[in-house]
Amino acid sequence: MKHTADQYAGEILEHLTRAVVRVDAQQRIMGMNPAAETLFHSSRRQADGEPLLRMVPGLAVIESAIEQGLADGSSFTEREIRVDLANGRSATVDCAITPMPDGTLLLEFEQIDRHLRISRENRLIAQNQAIRELIRGLAHEIKNPLGGLRGAAQLLESELDDDEKKEYTGIIISEADRLRTLVNGLLGPDSRIEKQTTNLHEIVERVRHLASAEAPAGVAIVRDYDPSIPMLPAAADQLIQALLNLVRNALQAVGDAGRITLQTRTQRRFTIGDQQHRLVARIDIIDNGPGIEPALQDQIFYPMVTGRAEGSGIGLPIAQNLVNQHGGLIECSSEPGCTVFTVWLPLEESDE
Repeated sequence: MKHTADQYAGEILEHLTRAVVRVDAQQRIMGMNPAAETLFHSSRRQADGEPLLRMVPGLAVIESAIEQGLADGSSFTEREIRVDLANGRSATVDCAITPMPDGTLLLEFEQIDRHLRISRENRLIAQNQAIRELIRGLAHEIKNPLGGLRGAAQLLESELDDDEKKEYTGIIISEADRLRTLVNGLLGPDSRIEKQTTNLHEIVERVRHLASAEAPAGVAIVRDYDPSIPMLPAAADQLIQALLNLVRNALQAVGDAGRITLQTRTQRRFTIGDQQHRLVARIDIIDNGPGIEPALQDQIFYPMVTGRAEGSGIGLPIAQNLVNQHGGLIECSSEPGCTVFTVWLPLEESDE
């Protein structure tokens, strides 16, 4: 049986992974391919003849471009549009608008959330590695003279009989000790971590108990665990430290009253950076605090960056470093009333 050109074109549209929607001069939907049905969570039968913006209100962001395309036949391409979809979902898409000879428009949508996430993760991983090397070099340079400074203060203190003057040497020694603690935190573990088969929820529960002991009476720490998560290879002490840093940040964010949720889930066929894993664990630390200032959100994993006057700015970089050593990654999203730190940890070896 011979196929016509229209039949071939239709078959190509059916198999495209890019979502394609055709609209008429009144912006009514004349057809969509399966990829568009999946993206917009709507069937062709439901959509045919319906106004585009009624079916997908989130596309109002490109309404003016659609009107211009219909008015003068001009093509239009918009990158990285955030579109609100059905059921509270959203997606980031590239959109191309192409006028057709019959006066209709062809709208092509390519969902790029995954590409953007991988690019962002690669930047985070590269950023963390570069920062770690820089900080380790600086910390070593600071640590060496600190030892001499503290030793000289101790010798001077032993020669003094005046208690008032000893108070000054005591300040020097205590400040040297404080700086040494800070430097040791920046240096992090000196050797490669040793992993053992570990129950993730034992780690999270340990963190919850420690945080509960520190939390004000008005703060609720809630559990939402997936009991099906299998054992994972990890250095338990290191993960406890990383998660505790994140939960302490949440405690400081909510103040004397608030809610912190510790949530665990799994995800299959998930990519962390450029490594694909068959199964990963997702740990979310969610708080209902005021949120992180937008200007700080891209910088919070840099050392010495903090939104609090009393903060040291090293808790998040240390946590990121510890999770990176497990092949994982920490990501953050924040808006007023909801800040989420997400820890991704491989449960199996990568496919590569």
